Amino acid sequence: MKKSPHAWRGVFPAITTQMHKDGSLDLEATARHTDALIASGITGIVFLGSLGENQTLTGDEKRLVMREMIADVKGRVPVLSGVAEAATAEAARYVRDCEKLGADGAMVLPPMSYRSPDPEERLAHFRTVAKATALPLMIYNNPISYANEVTPEMFARLASVKNFVAIKESSGDTRRLTDLRRVVGDRYALFTGVDDLVLESAVLGIDGWVAGAGIALPAHNQWLWELMQRGEWEKAREVYRWFTPLMHLDVHVKFVQYIKLAVQECGLGREWTRAPRLPLTGAERKTVLKVIHETIATAPKVPKRK
Repeated sequence: MKKSPHAWRGVFPAITTQMHKDGSLDLEATARHTDALIASGITGIVFLGSLGENQTLTGDEKRLVMREMIADVKGRVPVLSGVAEAATAEAARYVRDCEKLGADGAMVLPPMSYRSPDPEERLAHFRTVAKATALPLMIYNNPISYANEVTPEMFARLASVKNFVAIKESSGDTRRLTDLRRVVGDRYALFTGVDDLVLESAVLGIDGWVAGAGIALPAHNQWLWELMQRGEWEKAREVYRWFTPLMHLDVHVKFVQYIKLAVQECGLGREWTRAPRLPLTGAERKTVLKVIHETIATAPKVPKRK
């Protein structure tokens, strides 16, 4: 497979923010999971994305998470933070603070609390955040969850902003990947953010994967990526079919609870989330646990990495 010309490529998992049962931050547990992900071979990591419960943390907590995790990573891989502030000015201030703390970049979301009907407002938000920092930035397009779509044509209009370097494409429509390549070529590193479309996306040509559910089984997640990058499609399909029930957990509205439960059952953290999210109970919990436990029980052996 052709090697990406971009500095950002490979698996950049979106990690959970680990918490105690009372909802307070558990930075030690977050660091332990971070270390396990790095050991699996990832090439970057995203803290405080949607899976990291960005919007339930205070500004001070987010800055604390970033300071402590940057110190833990010690430059082993690029460290990104999600930027999901509702106000453009606050998003600009936060990304400046991340730069001062030593982050290597950021993943910028649209202002999630505002469903804008006007593409110009969305473009202005992204441009203002980019102007506030010299950090390289990934733009996160997820119209299903956040209503504010960034189309290929809009990415073409943002192409002159040099520190926009990557796109996390999570529209759920793999046709969008081809449209992006057709409209903007190789201007941006192109990442998928939908776990249960990763193989289809890899066939169409992506540079990276912002993985979600696979953080519960980091070695398997990395193995699948490497199989696809080597073009070993038969084996990749086999692993993907095994992995897909777990990956489906990434696209449910309760994906945070589901993935945190998977992380717990794999021994890499705990399931606790912060309100308004509540722990899973009853039949729903049993159903999700069944998926997780069957995935663990039938896991193929990961060969040693070369």
